[in-house]
Amino acid sequence: MARIVMKFGGTSMAGIERIRAVAERVKKEVDAGNDVAVIVSAMAGETDRLVQFCREASSLYDPREYDVVVASGEQVSAGLLAIMLQSMDVTARSWMGWQLPIKTSEAHASARIAGIDTDILAKAIEGGQVAVIPGFQGMTEEGRVATLGRGGSDTSAVAVAAAMKADRCDIYTDVDGVYTTDPRIVPRARKLAKVTYEEMLELASVGAKVLQTRSVGLAMKHGVPLQVLSSFEDKPGTMIVGEEEFEESEMEEQLITGVAYDKNEAKVTLTSVADKPGSVAHIFTPLAEANINVDMIVQNFARETGNTDVTFTVPRADLARALDVLEKAQDKIGYREISSDTNICKVSVVGVGMRSHAGVASTMFQTLADRGINIMAITTSEIKVSVLIEEDYTELAVRVLHTAYGLDSEDVPAEEGA
Repeated sequence: MARIVMKFGGTSMAGIERIRAVAERVKKEVDAGNDVAVIVSAMAGETDRLVQFCREASSLYDPREYDVVVASGEQVSAGLLAIMLQSMDVTARSWMGWQLPIKTSEAHASARIAGIDTDILAKAIEGGQVAVIPGFQGMTEEGRVATLGRGGSDTSAVAVAAAMKADRCDIYTDVDGVYTTDPRIVPRARKLAKVTYEEMLELASVGAKVLQTRSVGLAMKHGVPLQVLSSFEDKPGTMIVGEEEFEESEMEEQLITGVAYDKNEAKVTLTSVADKPGSVAHIFTPLAEANINVDMIVQNFARETGNTDVTFTVPRADLARALDVLEKAQDKIGYREISSDTNICKVSVVGVGMRSHAGVASTMFQTLADRGINIMAITTSEIKVSVLIEEDYTELAVRVLHTAYGLDSEDVPAEEGA
């Protein structure tokens, strides 16, 4: 008998028939003798609908009331799934985040989970009850509902699994696992049987949409085994586990695990910034204070003038705010001009095999050069190399890199031009 947390996303909960299919999956685990808790998202499209209501009510809405509104989508899903399970003679009950409670920070609309009281949950599960819990939400110290930000249901599931000391956290979604890249771009992409936490964390952070970044980081911190599965097909999924779950030969054989891309970035360039201590801090401190995340950074020094140009990327949705912040700080920063570009894409290769192999970056650069793709910026980590390119070259870059690192499956005919 195992203790399992099952999480179902919005597409899995999109309508009564799909909720019935979810209930059947849950019942199957219960009939196998497993203890089960279920985390659910709102029905597909419901959160967007609720967010739009808030915007129409007021462009300057109170974040606390916003959370009350948008949290209702998951509550509906939880109640409906509990009703469906009961109709199948499965003992089940919905538990709101505030009833357990799931404690969060005070940052409404982007709260972080501070802790989960497991006494109530443990008693319910030990009593043979399936606990159905709305994801994406919890309760602040003030007793207000708080939401975790978009994609937060994945984080809710991992947090509950960690608190329950679950044997596994199954994430059911509209894909059947983690692939070497987006199969819509590369039909020869392969589904991976296992991925390390670190690789999945990097893939999620650079554009892979399978799991939310925060959920992977939380799973890695607490050692919660994750499994990504399809809600619509009975196929083996992908396990996300620690490196200790891999044979040394497996780690050595696979140089690159995947190729990811992210079109949701914008490039900002400040020209003629004084090259002196504190200049760069004057750029990035106000951005940090505005909660704007900065990703890739490039600094070019001009010896003749003693000035430098600074280029960096921010989330595309934050570009307008970033430009406003920097324009207001122009006197302090001392730049001459500011420009921006949204016709860009970040393409990344990820793999723990980089630690023991040389030449990963040079293969990437040469492969792109051979196809006439210019690199605007580069960032690296121990297991990742990312480059910034023109958005128009995204699909070509992903295809040729996927082939260059030997990731293509032999089961599908090669694409023309790849």
